Amino acid sequence: MREPAEQVDVVIVGAGIAGLSAAHRLHAAGVTTAVLEAAPAIGGRMSTEVVDGFRLDRIGPLLSTSYPELRRTPGLDALPLRTFAPGVLVHSEGRLHRAGEPQSGSSAAGRSARGALTAARALASAPRTHRLPGSGSRGRPLMASPLDQARLGRALGRLAATDVPRLLARPELTAAEALAASACGRMPQRAVDGFLRPLLAALLADPGLGTSSRVADLVLRGFARGRLCVPVGGAATLPTTLAAALPSGTVRTGVKAVEVSASAVRTAGHGEIRCRSVLLATGARQAAELLPGLRMPAFHPVTVLHHTAPERPLAEPALVLDAERRGPVAHTAVMSEVDPSRTPAGRALVTSVVHGPPPAETEVRAQLARLYGTSTAGWELLAVHHDPEAVPAMPPPHDLRRPVRVLSGLYVCGDHRDTSTVQGTLYSGARAARSVLTDLGVQAAAPSATTAA
Repeated sequence: MREPAEQVDVVIVGAGIAGLSAAHRLHAAGVTTAVLEAAPAIGGRMSTEVVDGFRLDRIGPLLSTSYPELRRTPGLDALPLRTFAPGVLVHSEGRLHRAGEPQSGSSAAGRSARGALTAARALASAPRTHRLPGSGSRGRPLMASPLDQARLGRALGRLAATDVPRLLARPELTAAEALAASACGRMPQRAVDGFLRPLLAALLADPGLGTSSRVADLVLRGFARGRLCVPVGGAATLPTTLAAALPSGTVRTGVKAVEVSASAVRTAGHGEIRCRSVLLATGARQAAELLPGLRMPAFHPVTVLHHTAPERPLAEPALVLDAERRGPVAHTAVMSEVDPSRTPAGRALVTSVVHGPPPAETEVRAQLARLYGTSTAGWELLAVHHDPEAVPAMPPPHDLRRPVRVLSGLYVCGDHRDTSTVQGTLYSGARAARSVLTDLGVQAAAPSATTAA
């Protein structure tokens, strides 16, 4: 007689952070779960490569301490994070200008809307400036006016204090159109070009800013209410932390699903697993291959370059933006200053992000030399990671709550169902888990009012 197929309550296909987030909620409700991952390691895009002692993120997205799902997802309550310096450093006219700096101590996760408003209004003070070697003075830089800072601070303060339903009731444009309208109104053009455009491009991985203005508002709101941050040890720490808190044997790597239905998953070389429900938690393309008919979004490509430098090019954990956009790099940071655990002792690690295919390294080095005000001739390129489908595009009209229930017993979640951020991905997993539990007739926790941002 043939050996009977394995039986669990729910099979989750994909061990990225959406699937692992859902697995935690299902397990907490007493539902037996198997998480299948085709790759040899978990995490999907949240992965980290180790090269000569350096921990290098493949496509490491920026997080924010204001993301509610970092606190609400079971298993992430103790996730170690390292924050960037408050605000960002914007390069313009040969100088680095600090912008978006909140009040000291007011950017902790979970602060009140009043605290967020106070922090955002603190942006009204004149920015601190880093003069780069040989920069000289070449005219009035972007974002140098205290008045511009004050007007920007008031705008971010209003955004930070606005509740989410009211925010989502605004007319939906592209982010670029919304910024153009702001520049024609109360927002100075210098603030738009010198701060908002490069910041949104960095947070959305969208240089053309064709993203829905509602998503852009949510992302800017999160920026105003928290601090940009990364997991200690690399992006892979987040999925690893989630997986470690699940029962042993729940997550199975090297197991590829080749066919799914509402009651079973057939795998390549590992037999069939029968179940009461199936949740697809893969990327958009893999989900569409297993469930033909699912809509495929467009994508924003991302390339991440990692260099090691003989000396620290910048002695603070700051995110550096190029307001003048004179080169392929959208943003860069000395990651060894942000998270020293990612590098061998005494070594500097510079991580730079390009929104597009891998550029010529000579172009990257020339731009980094200008941004950091130092020679890059002695820098060593450690790795180049490129993903042509790194971030699902979110043009208007964008549905912030794409259905996670295909039919009773068959569900889908991921960054292509909510917003293309870590917050949206985690929240998508939470939504799918609640839908599964509802159809199974299992008591679930009260739905969260969190909006994926």
